[in-house]
Amino acid sequence: MHNERGFYRSSFVQLQHIADTADAVTDLAARLAAHTSIGLDTEFLRERTYRAELCLIQVSADDDAACIDPIAVTELAALGGPLTSGGVVKVMHASRQDLEVLLPAVGLVRPVFDTQIAAALAGFAAQVGYGELVRRLLGIELPKAHTRTDWSRRPLSPEQIEYALDDVRHLVPLKLVLEERLEKLGRLPWLAEELAGLADARALATEPEEAWRRVKGLRGLDAARERLARELAAWRERRAMERNRPRGWILDDAALRELIVRVPRSRAALEAIGEVPAGVLRHCGDELLACIAAAKVPDPAPALDMRQRPDPVKAALVKKLGAVHQAVATELDVSPEVLATRRDLERLAEGGEDIAALRGWRRAVIGEKLLEAM
Repeated sequence: MHNERGFYRSSFVQLQHIADTADAVTDLAARLAAHTSIGLDTEFLRERTYRAELCLIQVSADDDAACIDPIAVTELAALGGPLTSGGVVKVMHASRQDLEVLLPAVGLVRPVFDTQIAAALAGFAAQVGYGELVRRLLGIELPKAHTRTDWSRRPLSPEQIEYALDDVRHLVPLKLVLEERLEKLGRLPWLAEELAGLADARALATEPEEAWRRVKGLRGLDAARERLARELAAWRERRAMERNRPRGWILDDAALRELIVRVPRSRAALEAIGEVPAGVLRHCGDELLACIAAAKVPDPAPALDMRQRPDPVKAALVKKLGAVHQAVATELDVSPEVLATRRDLERLAEGGEDIAALRGWRRAVIGEKLLEAM
């Protein structure tokens, strides 16, 4: 329903409804299965755990919206029916973390229409928020009173439930508006390609051997220290998984970097690194030394310059690629990071070609132009 200004006017019944019994969840799942598109969101906590604690699931369809309490109802198999059914599109915003949290509870949620991804392709900021999108496309101002709610606490107040329901009430209307815009721009094929990546369950899991890539401040490592970074980060990731604790509680990034840079080979050398907490030294010192030994870093370790003095030739090429990047983004009226990242340009300047800008729809839109500039 649209008013005279073209804005969507909400027709939702103010249910303040929460399904907190198995029968209620089963009934709700059956109703959701009858729709072709539903809104979906979650509330979760992960400050104290490695795996996020699922605290609330919100769904919407037509003029109905409801919350599901996964703390009260731990068996959610019935909900998996509509959430994993190919016949029901799940409309979500910035969905990746929600998909990760829902995976162990209901399976891989698919197919997904992500309104943040769609909005970025339509010319909005790459990380545009749900509230901003609702305001700009539907003319509705959403309240922000419960942004810091602890969703694990019970009971939830009617105001909290209402706030949570607002997170899904407008998702399907957003989908309709964004699809219309992207169709006019001829970018629906771009969207289909982007959304296809959300259907890969492997992308939602963390491989311990790849965890080192997320540690900041490790660029410019020699090959031996790169092996060490892989060993130590994988050890931390596995230990965090086993104990279900945040990886930073096991060993923070600052301590991890110091171990990689200084390569301690004895208990005394390990204890000399002030960033490593005493408790970690006491309980995990031998394991850390075993990781260091497994990496086979030469003794003495190669000198390491973490400052990475800029290569003027590479810097000039990155600047040239950046100008092309910005020009294409301006022409298409999209945020530059939608097309390529700064790191993509740097890797291309270094001779690498395994970058997103050279694959799929991006190759024709910007990739070929970047290669010509090379």
